[in-house]
Amino acid sequence: MSQPGYLSAARYGKDLVKVCRVVRDGTQHHVVEYVIRVLLEGEIETSYTEADNSVVVATDTMKNTCHVFAKTSPHVLDPPMFALHLGLHFVNKYAHIKKSFIDIISLKWSRISVDGQPHKWSFVRDGEEKALVELAVDATKGVEAATADLKVGIKDLLVLKTGGSAFEKFYRDEFTTLPDVADRLFSTSVSLMCTVNLPPNTPLTLDNLSSIAKELEFPKMATLIRKDVLETFATDESASVQATLYLTLQNILNSVPAIKDASMQLPNKHYIAINLKPFGLDNGLGYEGGAEVFHPTADPSGLITATVTRK
Repeated sequence: MSQPGYLSAARYGKDLVKVCRVVRDGTQHHVVEYVIRVLLEGEIETSYTEADNSVVVATDTMKNTCHVFAKTSPHVLDPPMFALHLGLHFVNKYAHIKKSFIDIISLKWSRISVDGQPHKWSFVRDGEEKALVELAVDATKGVEAATADLKVGIKDLLVLKTGGSAFEKFYRDEFTTLPDVADRLFSTSVSLMCTVNLPPNTPLTLDNLSSIAKELEFPKMATLIRKDVLETFATDESASVQATLYLTLQNILNSVPAIKDASMQLPNKHYIAINLKPFGLDNGLGYEGGAEVFHPTADPSGLITATVTRK
């Protein structure tokens, strides 16, 4: 059979590996629930071109590795560090694997409060917010010279404010029907990814993982990022989604020196003020705004995106 093309890229792995880990620290329990994707690259061309399975690390093996590491890794409660542990393992374990890609979605479990105190082993899913990790490990030049591109972020963080938001003086032409409004409802579902600079003087090896974890303090980083997202949204006198997005990313770069750049997507979750004039009621449809009754609508939806990179 004629082969008019050549294999220019190849990557394979296991997706949707679901694992829940309970860490029992005496009577104080901790829980994480992950959805993991593992992809590998390397000297695997012949598995495609010559039907040679001898170079294939089975995707079932990858799944099992995730389960074993969920039990044995000292970093299992720290998603970025757990991803680094997994990613470095694959390029160290298999000499012909040169790159690994680990993505982790962390589902949200928060402690239930009882009489004002967090319960030791009871948790609630108090929202669809998810923490994200995207990791690419490159050991092409050898495992002792491995490098990594690491991103952390959040998605599905649904927020709403009923004041402190306007939209006016925007560009108008013959197709514009949207009126200026000085007081509108603002809702969005935050998606955010931040590129993390790994410690420059600490080689990226399995032996150095604890040092990297101590230096970067990922749990503190996640707390600061989420705080900046929520507090900026709440307090900014928003002239537009664009302006609030940009301010949020600048605040994140100020709070977390290890972040190289931050990207955000904010889709408008539109709430349309309902016309109640036929019923003799004023629902704030004019420039001053202040409507109180709305129709939530899913589409069409505005989508605002941007990246801010550290100078």
